[in-house]
Amino acid sequence: MNIHEYQAKELFKEFEIPVSTGTVAFSPDEIDQAVKDVSGPTWVVKAQIHAGGRGKGGGVKVVQSADEAIEECKKMFGMNLITPQTGPQGKIVQRVYIENGSDIKKELYLSCLIDRATSKIAFIASKHGGMDIEAVAEETPEEITTVFIEPSTGVSESDILAIQKCLELDESMHDQTKHLIENLYKFFKEKDASLVEINPLIITDKDKLLCLDAKVNFDDNALYRHPEIEELRDPNEEDEYEQEAAKFDLAYIKLDGNIGCMVNGAGLAMASLDIIKLYGGEPANFLDVGGGASKEKVSNAFKIILSDKGVKGILVNIFGGIMRCDVIAEGIIAAAKDLSISVPLVVRLEGTNVDKGKEILDNSGIDIISATDLDDAAKKIVELV
Repeated sequence: MNIHEYQAKELFKEFEIPVSTGTVAFSPDEIDQAVKDVSGPTWVVKAQIHAGGRGKGGGVKVVQSADEAIEECKKMFGMNLITPQTGPQGKIVQRVYIENGSDIKKELYLSCLIDRATSKIAFIASKHGGMDIEAVAEETPEEITTVFIEPSTGVSESDILAIQKCLELDESMHDQTKHLIENLYKFFKEKDASLVEINPLIITDKDKLLCLDAKVNFDDNALYRHPEIEELRDPNEEDEYEQEAAKFDLAYIKLDGNIGCMVNGAGLAMASLDIIKLYGGEPANFLDVGGGASKEKVSNAFKIILSDKGVKGILVNIFGGIMRCDVIAEGIIAAAKDLSISVPLVVRLEGTNVDKGKEILDNSGIDIISATDLDDAAKKIVELV
């Protein structure tokens, strides 16, 4: 689950993580008061969407008067903001954040995430802030330091010194660095975050560390422990198909292609997307119905796939372990009859009750193309689409 920058900064304050003073406007009617709540003399107006690169798309403006701030806020509300992370479709700005400007001496990069390979929380730091960390990693990887935190001991003095060295911070800033790193680590653990990214982390003209931006993601599986985080969800920033899929406990992510996919198991789903691409096709979605899906769940999965008008064909790839192929077949037939599927449908079944499943499909009277294996299935759906 993602949250907006202003929400992340409010949470940071609870953990004494240094941020600028700011306020948010939820509608054009709130702009005047929001700007008045920020003292200036420099105002920074920021569009609030769940995507990075806002400045490149005109979503961040620095102005020197309250009147200019009000004008920029009015321009941003309702604009379709296109950034490198939104894709060409962009996102509509429905919230605007206004904060005090800062005199920047230096921009740095700092993030905190879970490293799956080591099963540890890792800090990633670079003296190059305010730009794409991917570009830094590609061009000057030696200027990025990753520090893995030992979970049994937490943040150590050597961890702090390693990060301080990478950021090229003066020894006089050691206490600030220690305070920041320890509190970020505490925040990350207590709130079950999956990513915290501060880009840029700045040194002000008074040699103070300040989080000028904040991107925070949380582990969906831990939200039951954090109703206060769940309340921060912004449905306007989430894909409508993904919201619908969540109602039926389906793992769904919309993609840009035209071949709808329904698969059980994340690994098999990824393999299905890869082989579709291998044969020149473009997947329209990632959809994992899980290991124990019911007929109703399969039917709802089809409805979600077909609600995407860009879908021109569907590939069903099921390996029956816990899930029985005959149950999948019944769900496919029910959905096909209910939805009057008019696009090509290729089905590959393997595993538990596979013969019974294939028999059900063959006797359904519905135009379903059977595939012998995944390779055969991918070739057929790409050719048909």
